[in-house]
Amino acid sequence: MLQLAEIFYSIQGEGEFTGTPAVFVRLAGCNLSCDFCDTDYSLKFFASVDEVVAKVRELGKDCPMVVLTGGEPLAQREAANLIEALRRDGRRVHIESNGTIATELPADVWLCVSPKERVDARMAKRANEVKLIVDGGVPEQWLELFADKPRVLLQPEGNKPKNVALALEYAKAHPGRFRLSLQTHKFIGVP
Repeated sequence: MLQLAEIFYSIQGEGEFTGTPAVFVRLAGCNLSCDFCDTDYSLKFFASVDEVVAKVRELGKDCPMVVLTGGEPLAQREAANLIEALRRDGRRVHIESNGTIATELPADVWLCVSPKERVDARMAKRANEVKLIVDGGVPEQWLELFADKPRVLLQPEGNKPKNVALALEYAKAHPGRFRLSLQTHKFIGVP
């Protein structure tokens, strides 16, 4: 059984796929306790892998993109089974992870790593997308770990004006590699 917080159909509000319709499967629980986390990933219900796939079909119909998020979606033992079942159902699986739990993923699974307290180097290498949370400064301590990534997204914590200004200035100072990534879903009032 999977432990879940919610399943909903919306758009990807941040990162490389901003604006893309997607079904979100928010798995409950996290292996970290970040004080700035703005997500309710507490356990709301249990469901089998088949039940989650059925709910994704019901909500998203033929929407090809499914985002597994959390908390930390890779912290659950059945995450690999869910990924495989969604792929068999014809979905493009995207994962939003803190990168702390080394997990082998199929090549067609998109992995966004947003480091917090620590990152497993294997997950940093596997990442398709890197998202750094800007909260009072750009967390440059992660840059060496992601040195092979041509693009790094800077996401201002909470879309706070001070953090937006810091991220914007950093991106402008390093235009070849850094990009501002706002949480656009919060501007338009969708989950």
